[in-house]
Amino acid sequence: MSTKNNIYMKDSRIVQLALNIKAERIRKGLTQFELAEKIGISESSMSLIERAIQTPSVFVVFDISKVLKLDIKELFKDI
Repeated sequence: MSTKNNIYMKDSRIVQLALNIKAERIRKGLTQFELAEKIGISESSMSLIERAIQTPSVFVVFDISKVLKLDIKELFKDI
């Protein structure tokens, strides 16, 4: 990750993961609050994850995939 222009530049892999999570959540018709509640995290944490500000642990990604009824690999597509 380059910090040439901005020390706070986001890793493109985290951004893509965040986009994938958000897209799948919306596709399944869940709000951030509903998904967060089902996986046991706060709604604010879910928001931070979807905005690529907070990197979720592998366990959180696993839990998200289970709730969304997806193979975990789907959340990592295009990364």
